[in-house]
Amino acid sequence: MAETKEDLPAAAGHVARSYPEVYRAFASLGAACSEAGPISGETLRLVKLALAIGAWSEGGTHSHCRRAMEEGIAPEALKQVALLAIPTLGFPRAVAALTWIEDITDPGTSRSGTPRSGTPRSGTPR
Repeated sequence: MAETKEDLPAAAGHVARSYPEVYRAFASLGAACSEAGPISGETLRLVKLALAIGAWSEGGTHSHCRRAMEEGIAPEALKQVALLAIPTLGFPRAVAALTWIEDITDPGTSRSGTPRSGTPRSGTPR
């Protein structure tokens, strides 16, 4: 299920509300691409997550992780996608992707395993 305008992050939600025809066309294109072949369900969501990671999109990674968890996909599967990025994208990018995934799967935990106080990191990888 596609995110509604209300579910989108602030900037994307603003564009969707300001240009509803563009957002409808974008959402329709996404649905058509998802339905263009035999890939579906968990596999489709994991492929979309991998593409977001490969595109270096923290927002896209967050979005696909949220949707995957709503669809019942295990956090371990999402984290494995980041680990699979190591040989292709490199260790630093895969580690960054893993932190983006953990922003969603483990929101109250810092990278050291201790609780953190909660403001999200910026879009710049560390």
